[in-house]
Amino acid sequence: MKRSKKYRAAIELIDSSKIYSVEEAVALVKKTSTVKFDATVDLSFRLGIDPKKADQQVRGTIVLPHGNGKTKTVLAITDKTEEALAAGADYAGGKEMLEKIQKENWFAFDVLVATPNMMGEIGKLGRVLGPKGLMPNPKTGTVSPDIAKAVKDIKAGKVEYRVDKEANMHVSIGRVSFEDAKLVDNVNALTEAIVKAKPAACKGTYIKNAVIHTTMGPSIKFTFVGR
Repeated sequence: MKRSKKYRAAIELIDSSKIYSVEEAVALVKKTSTVKFDATVDLSFRLGIDPKKADQQVRGTIVLPHGNGKTKTVLAITDKTEEALAAGADYAGGKEMLEKIQKENWFAFDVLVATPNMMGEIGKLGRVLGPKGLMPNPKTGTVSPDIAKAVKDIKAGKVEYRVDKEANMHVSIGRVSFEDAKLVDNVNALTEAIVKAKPAACKGTYIKNAVIHTTMGPSIKFTFVGR
Protein backbone atom coordinates (compact mmCIF):
# COMPACT_ATOMS: atom_id res chain seq x y z
CA MET A 1 0.00 0.00 0.00
CA LYS A 2 1.42 3.37 -1.04
CA ARG A 3 1.67 5.88 1.80
CA SER A 4 1.85 9.67 1.63
CA LYS A 5 5.02 11.61 2.49
CA LYS A 6 3.40 12.90 5.68
CA TYR A 7 2.53 9.37 6.79
CA ARG A 8 6.03 8.09 6.06
CA ALA A 9 7.49 11.02 8.00
CA ALA A 10 5.19 10.24 10.93
CA ILE A 11 6.24 6.58 10.92
CA GLU A 12 9.87 7.62 11.24
CA LEU A 13 9.07 9.30 14.57
CA ILE A 14 8.00 5.98 16.07
CA ASP A 15 10.31 3.28 17.40
CA SER A 16 8.37 0.15 16.43
CA SER A 17 10.38 -1.96 18.88
CA LYS A 18 9.41 0.21 21.85
CA ILE A 19 6.33 0.09 24.06
CA TYR A 20 5.81 3.67 25.23
CA SER A 21 4.43 4.93 28.52
CA VAL A 22 1.00 6.58 28.33
CA GLU A 23 2.55 10.03 28.68
CA GLU A 24 5.11 9.35 25.94
CA ALA A 25 2.51 7.82 23.63
CA VAL A 26 0.12 10.77 24.02
CA ALA A 27 2.86 13.31 23.26
CA LEU A 28 3.96 11.29 20.24
CA VAL A 29 0.50 10.62 18.81
CA LYS A 30 -0.12 14.36 18.50
CA LYS A 31 3.11 14.76 16.54
CA THR A 32 2.14 11.97 14.15
CA SER A 33 -1.22 13.36 13.07
CA THR A 34 -1.13 13.58 9.28
CA VAL A 35 -4.32 15.57 8.62
CA LYS A 36 -5.09 19.29 8.67
CA PHE A 37 -8.27 19.02 10.74
CA ASP A 38 -8.56 18.33 14.49
CA ALA A 39 -8.06 14.58 14.31
CA THR A 40 -9.73 12.11 16.62
CA VAL A 41 -7.48 10.17 18.98
CA ASP A 42 -8.40 6.49 19.31
CA LEU A 43 -7.31 3.54 21.42
CA SER A 44 -7.34 0.08 19.86
CA PHE A 45 -6.93 -3.21 21.70
CA ARG A 46 -6.40 -6.84 20.75
CA LEU A 47 -7.88 -9.01 23.51
CA GLY A 48 -7.02 -12.58 24.39
CA ILE A 49 -10.60 -13.75 24.63
CA ASP A 50 -13.00 -15.82 22.55
CA PRO A 51 -15.82 -13.38 21.67
CA LYS A 52 -17.94 -16.29 20.42
CA LYS A 53 -18.42 -17.44 24.01
CA ALA A 54 -21.09 -15.71 26.10
CA ASP A 55 -18.93 -15.75 29.23
CA GLN A 56 -16.08 -13.90 27.49
CA GLN A 57 -17.86 -10.79 26.31
CA VAL A 58 -16.32 -7.43 27.14
CA ARG A 59 -18.73 -4.53 27.00
CA GLY A 60 -19.48 -1.49 29.08
CA THR A 61 -19.61 2.29 29.25
CA ILE A 62 -17.54 4.98 30.88
CA VAL A 63 -17.84 8.72 31.29
CA LEU A 64 -14.40 9.96 30.24
CA PRO A 65 -12.95 12.60 32.61
CA HIS A 66 -12.69 15.14 29.80
CA GLY A 67 -15.13 13.77 27.23
CA ASN A 68 -13.93 12.73 23.77
CA GLY A 69 -14.61 15.94 21.87
CA LYS A 70 -17.71 14.60 20.18
CA THR A 71 -21.16 16.06 20.82
CA LYS A 72 -23.94 13.49 20.56
CA THR A 73 -27.54 14.30 19.68
CA VAL A 74 -29.80 12.62 22.23
CA LEU A 75 -33.42 11.51 21.87
CA ALA A 76 -35.21 10.62 25.11
CA ILE A 77 -38.29 8.41 24.96
CA THR A 78 -39.97 8.99 28.28
CA ASP A 79 -42.96 10.37 30.12
CA LYS A 80 -40.52 12.70 31.92
CA THR A 81 -39.92 14.93 28.92
CA GLU A 82 -39.34 18.13 30.90
CA GLU A 83 -36.63 16.44 32.99
CA ALA A 84 -34.96 15.06 29.90
CA LEU A 85 -34.93 18.39 28.08
CA ALA A 86 -33.67 20.22 31.16
CA ALA A 87 -30.81 17.72 31.39
CA GLY A 88 -29.75 18.48 27.83
CA ALA A 89 -31.69 16.09 25.60
CA ASP A 90 -32.05 17.43 22.07
CA TYR A 91 -35.42 15.74 21.58
CA ALA A 92 -37.83 14.17 24.05
CA GLY A 93 -41.27 12.61 23.86
CA GLY A 94 -43.26 9.41 23.99
CA LYS A 95 -45.09 7.35 21.37
CA GLU A 96 -45.30 10.31 18.99
CA MET A 97 -41.51 10.28 18.61
CA LEU A 98 -41.53 6.56 17.85
CA GLU A 99 -44.22 7.13 15.23
CA LYS A 100 -42.05 9.84 13.68
CA ILE A 101 -39.17 7.36 13.40
CA GLN A 102 -41.40 4.71 11.86
CA LYS A 103 -43.44 6.85 9.49
CA GLU A 104 -40.86 9.44 8.46
CA ASN A 105 -37.69 7.31 8.71
CA TRP A 106 -36.41 10.01 11.06
CA PHE A 107 -32.99 9.46 12.59
CA ALA A 108 -31.71 12.92 13.46
CA PHE A 109 -30.09 11.64 16.66
CA ASP A 110 -27.03 9.63 17.71
CA VAL A 111 -28.27 8.05 20.95
CA LEU A 112 -31.69 6.95 22.14
CA VAL A 113 -32.29 6.81 25.90
CA ALA A 114 -35.47 5.71 27.62
CA THR A 115 -37.19 5.06 30.90
CA PRO A 116 -38.07 1.39 31.57
CA ASN A 117 -41.81 1.95 31.21
CA MET A 118 -41.33 2.90 27.54
CA MET A 119 -39.35 -0.16 26.49
CA GLY A 120 -42.47 -2.11 25.53
CA GLU A 121 -43.27 0.44 22.84
CA ILE A 122 -39.64 0.85 21.78
CA GLY A 123 -39.30 -2.93 21.43
CA LYS A 124 -41.79 -2.83 18.57
CA LEU A 125 -39.18 -0.93 16.56
CA GLY A 126 -36.40 -3.37 17.37
CA ARG A 127 -35.91 -4.36 13.74
CA VAL A 128 -35.43 -0.72 12.82
CA LEU A 129 -33.37 0.48 15.78
CA GLY A 130 -31.30 -2.66 16.34
CA PRO A 131 -29.33 -2.70 13.05
CA LYS A 132 -28.47 0.98 13.55
CA GLY A 133 -27.17 0.37 17.06
CA LEU A 134 -29.84 2.63 18.54
CA MET A 135 -31.74 0.15 20.70
CA PRO A 136 -31.59 1.26 24.35
CA ASN A 137 -29.91 -1.19 26.72
CA PRO A 138 -29.64 -1.17 30.53
CA LYS A 139 -26.03 -2.44 30.24
CA THR A 140 -25.00 0.73 28.44
CA GLY A 141 -27.01 3.03 30.70
CA THR A 142 -29.44 4.04 27.97
CA VAL A 143 -32.38 2.54 29.85
CA SER A 144 -32.78 4.16 33.24
CA PRO A 145 -35.52 5.40 35.57
CA ASP A 146 -33.29 8.43 36.13
CA ILE A 147 -33.59 9.86 32.64
CA ALA A 148 -31.89 13.12 33.59
CA LYS A 149 -28.71 11.32 34.69
CA ALA A 150 -28.73 9.13 31.58
CA VAL A 151 -28.86 12.21 29.36
CA LYS A 152 -26.25 14.14 31.37
CA ASP A 153 -23.80 11.22 31.26
CA ILE A 154 -24.01 10.99 27.48
CA LYS A 155 -23.64 14.73 27.04
CA ALA A 156 -20.66 14.70 29.42
CA GLY A 157 -18.74 12.30 27.19
CA LYS A 158 -19.99 8.84 28.01
CA VAL A 159 -18.60 6.29 25.57
CA GLU A 160 -19.24 2.61 25.00
CA TYR A 161 -16.51 0.03 24.66
CA ARG A 162 -17.33 -3.31 23.12
CA VAL A 163 -15.25 -6.15 21.72
CA ASP A 164 -15.99 -7.13 18.12
CA LYS A 165 -16.16 -10.58 16.51
CA GLU A 166 -12.39 -10.60 15.99
CA ALA A 167 -11.61 -9.82 19.66
CA ASN A 168 -10.65 -6.24 18.78
CA MET A 169 -11.86 -3.03 20.38
CA HIS A 170 -11.69 0.58 19.17
CA VAL A 171 -12.69 3.62 21.27
CA SER A 172 -12.32 7.36 20.65
CA ILE A 173 -10.86 9.14 23.68
CA GLY A 174 -10.31 12.71 22.48
CA ARG A 175 -8.85 14.97 19.83
CA VAL A 176 -5.39 16.20 18.92
CA SER A 177 -6.28 19.67 20.24
CA PHE A 178 -6.77 18.29 23.78
CA GLU A 179 -4.07 19.09 26.32
CA ASP A 180 -1.68 16.18 26.89
CA ALA A 181 -2.78 15.84 30.53
CA LYS A 182 -6.44 15.49 29.53
CA LEU A 183 -5.67 12.81 26.98
CA VAL A 184 -3.57 10.96 29.56
CA ASP A 185 -6.46 11.08 32.03
CA ASN A 186 -8.85 9.71 29.41
CA VAL A 187 -6.45 6.93 28.40
CA ASN A 188 -5.95 5.89 32.02
CA ALA A 189 -9.68 5.94 32.77
CA LEU A 190 -10.56 3.77 29.77
CA THR A 191 -7.74 1.27 30.20
CA GLU A 192 -8.61 0.88 33.89
CA ALA A 193 -12.23 0.15 32.97
CA ILE A 194 -11.21 -2.45 30.38
CA VAL A 195 -8.84 -4.16 32.81
CA LYS A 196 -11.63 -4.36 35.40
CA ALA A 197 -13.97 -5.81 32.75
CA LYS A 198 -11.75 -8.88 32.24
CA PRO A 199 -14.04 -11.95 32.06
CA ALA A 200 -13.44 -14.55 34.76
CA ALA A 201 -13.37 -17.20 32.03
CA CYS A 202 -10.45 -15.51 30.27
CA LYS A 203 -7.23 -17.46 30.72
CA GLY A 204 -3.74 -16.36 29.71
CA THR A 205 -2.90 -12.90 28.40
CA TYR A 206 -5.96 -10.66 28.47
CA ILE A 207 -4.70 -7.59 26.61
CA LYS A 208 -2.39 -8.79 23.85
CA ASN A 209 -1.87 -5.43 22.20
CA ALA A 210 -2.76 -1.81 22.94
CA VAL A 211 -2.11 1.10 20.59
CA ILE A 212 -3.02 4.76 20.32
CA HIS A 213 -3.45 6.50 16.97
CA THR A 214 -5.12 9.43 15.26
CA THR A 215 -7.39 9.61 12.23
CA MET A 216 -5.30 8.17 9.40
CA GLY A 217 -2.21 8.26 11.61
CA PRO A 218 0.19 5.42 12.52
CA SER A 219 -0.25 3.27 15.64
CA ILE A 220 1.89 3.63 18.74
CA LYS A 221 2.16 0.76 21.23
CA PHE A 222 1.77 1.75 24.88
CA THR A 223 1.71 0.12 28.28
CA PHE A 224 -0.32 0.87 31.38
CA VAL A 225 -0.96 -0.23 34.94
CA GLY A 226 -2.82 -3.53 35.12
CA ARG A 227 -1.93 -4.66 31.64
